[in-house]
Amino acid sequence: MFEVGVIEEAGAAEVALDPVRARLLRLLAEPHSATGLAAIVGLPRQKVNYHLKTLEAHGLVELVEERRKGNVTERVLRATAASFVISPVALAAVQPDPARSPDRLSARWLLALAARLVKETGQLISGAAKAGKPVATFALDGTVRFASAADRAAFAQELTAAVTALVGRYHDDQAPGGREHRVIIAIHPSISDAESSGTESKGS
Repeated sequence: MFEVGVIEEAGAAEVALDPVRARLLRLLAEPHSATGLAAIVGLPRQKVNYHLKTLEAHGLVELVEERRKGNVTERVLRATAASFVISPVALAAVQPDPARSPDRLSARWLLALAARLVKETGQLISGAAKAGKPVATFALDGTVRFASAADRAAFAQELTAAVTALVGRYHDDQAPGGREHRVIIAIHPSISDAESSGTESKGS
């Protein structure tokens, strides 16, 4: 099981967004049979089995083992990933295009960049899995607390200058066999756990 799975097909996205199937996917972070899941979610085993077959058909769950119980073979399934993200590829006709209106100070442009990151990383993961090769990636994640908006602006300017100099030092248009790598750097206000879960009071 992968920590994060990428859903790239519209049909798989539609299946995963169904409330019942989404709950089954969450429960299938651990292996379960249709009978066991039926007892947990309070649905008939036949209905749960139907949902499981649909999820399996779209590659969202996989067979772990088959257990023989009398004259019945019980299939034990598990989600193919502990969590899932839907790639913009699944919404190809309306996926964001960062090149359409680039604006370094726009939160919506940042969202478009993030969507492209999900799309391209998902495609790299899929291609690497088929080729049996790892993907060369690197990421940093951290926080910085600014004393003022002026400090934030100054930080952004210094960061831009530093990254521009670093890219200029290593970028080589003429390198034989070289491969371009995308560099994305983002700054946005942090969101607290309460805000993320929607439980923060309006007066806070």
